[in-house]
Amino acid sequence: MTAEDLAGDVGGPLGAQYTAGEAWVVTALGEADLQNMAPLADALTEAAGKYSVVVLDTAAVTFADSTFLNLLLRIHQLTDLRIAAPAAGLKRLLDVTGADQALAVRGTVADAIS
Repeated sequence: MTAEDLAGDVGGPLGAQYTAGEAWVVTALGEADLQNMAPLADALTEAAGKYSVVVLDTAAVTFADSTFLNLLLRIHQLTDLRIAAPAAGLKRLLDVTGADQALAVRGTVADAIS
């Protein structure tokens, strides 16, 4: 990971971004909802245009709403999106909505990259 790969504190749920093998990893953190989704949506859309595999590290996501879920499903249509390390609340959202059947959900970032 280089300094260029890291995204600064741009607000909202967007954390670090970096390459890992052939994949681009985007880290989401905190609350991911309608009011703060734009930076994360922009980062994922840009990554989907450049990389065939995009890993979204969701270990630090504390809350996610339908806006976040909609973003995941939209990006999934653009690239091979892999959701890594979802916390219990996000796992439940994915399970209840059936999105876990459409999205590639992995236990760790390492599993998602391989």
